[in-house]
Amino acid sequence: MDQLINGSILKAITYRDYLNIVNGLVAIKGTTGPVQSEERIYYTKLNASRMRRLDKTIVIPDTDIEAFCGCAEKQTWLVLLESWCGDAAQAIPVLNKIAEAVPAIDLKVLLRDENPKLMDLFLTDGSRSIPKLIVLDEEGEVLGSWGPRSKIATELVLDYKMQHGKIDEKFKEELQLWYNMDKGREIINDLKEEVCCFKSPEPSFI
Repeated sequence: MDQLINGSILKAITYRDYLNIVNGLVAIKGTTGPVQSEERIYYTKLNASRMRRLDKTIVIPDTDIEAFCGCAEKQTWLVLLESWCGDAAQAIPVLNKIAEAVPAIDLKVLLRDENPKLMDLFLTDGSRSIPKLIVLDEEGEVLGSWGPRSKIATELVLDYKMQHGKIDEKFKEELQLWYNMDKGREIINDLKEEVCCFKSPEPSFI
């Protein structure tokens, strides 16, 4: 596992490099991953627009920045995602804003479908759900993970599934409207509550 994690860190890219890849795919009407369907191409274009908007509008309050600065040892935030994923497009700009404001956090991005072995170490209820944030300490040890959605967004998804049996296009639109109103607030709350609790294991002297 350590070798897989370390190799993944070495080949991961920056958020800006990821944006360049997505924008390049939009220009040629493509998407990340092996499935080049019209639906995924459409959502890649839509998500590129969402990320541009969020990069301009997301603001991390000073009190939250102080909380992350106060609790974060040096960490790598490794995020698995794909360009067609709506949840990823909403989360990654928030993660990037936090990383930009907190010197101890180094944000890196990997594509899920190019890294199945890593993804399979961090499944959500047996599924390769994305985005998935993996938090690593300075030595590359896994401190914990987060994703694919905030607790509140997850509750919305589960409630809808219970009522309707599955997630459909109507709900996807409703969820994106919720994201627009939330402005990353619940993602920040989750990360403060969960990630700030992640600590490197104490060294063993035995």
